[in-house]
Amino acid sequence: LVSAIEPSANLHLKEILKRGNFEIRGVFDKSFGEPIVDSNEFNVMGFFDVLPKISLAKKTIDKLALLSKEVDKVLLIDAPSFNLRVAKEIKKVNPNIEIIYYILPKVWAWKKRRLKEINKFIDKKAYIFPFEKEYYKDGIYVGNPLLDEINEFRDDKEYNNVAFLPGSRRSEINFLMPIFRELAKKIDKKPLLVVPKIYKENIDNIYENVKDFDIIFDTKKALLKSDFAYICSGTATLEASIIGVPFVLMYKARWIEYLIAKSLVKLNYVGLANIIFEKENLGEFHKEYLQSFDIDKLISDYKNANLKEFLEKSKKLREILKYPSAENVVKLIKGEL
Repeated sequence: LVSAIEPSANLHLKEILKRGNFEIRGVFDKSFGEPIVDSNEFNVMGFFDVLPKISLAKKTIDKLALLSKEVDKVLLIDAPSFNLRVAKEIKKVNPNIEIIYYILPKVWAWKKRRLKEINKFIDKKAYIFPFEKEYYKDGIYVGNPLLDEINEFRDDKEYNNVAFLPGSRRSEINFLMPIFRELAKKIDKKPLLVVPKIYKENIDNIYENVKDFDIIFDTKKALLKSDFAYICSGTATLEASIIGVPFVLMYKARWIEYLIAKSLVKLNYVGLANIIFEKENLGEFHKEYLQSFDIDKLISDYKNANLKEFLEKSKKLREILKYPSAENVVKLIKGEL
């Protein structure tokens, strides 16, 4: 039984299915088979965007709990607000089934109280950042999923492209595209707009005016051929860090949501590479801009980016992360790890 409700979770699931001969049921992208609910139904961001999905989430959790009686094991991937509820409900109706949680809740960022629930309902804990050992002492570091998905790294050539990644959620795109359009007019290289494939047929409605951009549907391809990138907060920032392209992180949300998040999250950084580097006492990996943006400063970051420095940081980051995770997750599911 699989619960993978986020786009990134489905990318990681894809790598697991390549290496393990499993029949899956549950919530996932419909490209993998017949889910009880297509994971794209949950593609939202922000406190207010989530509200209309609460009823769907409750019904889906009940279905997953009942379905757990018909499978051998349960694999939960990321999405703690949803998946911890799934685990709790499953243990009510099927207490003896083994639940594996891959990409565990980021209790080091917020909601440390979740550790109590995790220890109560999760049988095997698979974490993806080495520093998480401090929090998941009885878990196992399986490696990092992005090392499964990234096997090419930035070279030291100049490509005359700048990549723009406004995220995959509608609210992210709505907030960042006006800034990206302004930046695209001022840079002296070809602007590449990275669009998720699910929006391929709906670009004009979602992104509005994109006449200044070349559209590309492959994140890694765009980053490998770009000299700089402007990236929405999220997994893509860690991808860029691993690949080695210079970039800045940009994040904007509704002010009320931002203030709520800021009051709950006690971290110095938002970007995962920055968090990892800080844990290793290596300083800052990349710059971050939250909520408000100075166009001149963003242009200056692009013009003054040091590719050689980013490549060295990228190499160090890969050394810290050590190895990819999918093969180890397969072993964990099979009871071999």
